[in-house]
Amino acid sequence: MAYPTLKPSARTYTPGNWANKQYNSISGSETRIRYGDKRYNATLQLTYSNISDTDADKFLVDYDANFGTYKKFTLPSEVLAGWSGTNYVPDTGAMQFRYSAPPNIASVRPGVSVVTIQLVGVV
Repeated sequence: MAYPTLKPSARTYTPGNWANKQYNSISGSETRIRYGDKRYNATLQLTYSNISDTDADKFLVDYDANFGTYKKFTLPSEVLAGWSGTNYVPDTGAMQFRYSAPPNIASVRPGVSVVTIQLVGVV
């Protein structure tokens, strides 16, 4: 199953960093070496407020289909719905993600839930 194509009501994104190593000499000078040309450990938290329990269940099914935090996947374009900025890395296909934690599902009232998803970007 593919990641659900629902529009999130909120998203929090941290772009991550490039792999690098810092070396300090006895004199105090510093040298840094960058390894690779892609950022890693980008985080994306998505909140889906007031969705049906049936839609909330789709996230549990997808989590199981990806063996929890094991497999990586591409996000659908609906995840970026409402974003009008440019240079936003979760651009569909630009980066793959995996779950960094199980979906958090809170029941608001019978038949309605709030789902919070935590993802980490992988190269």
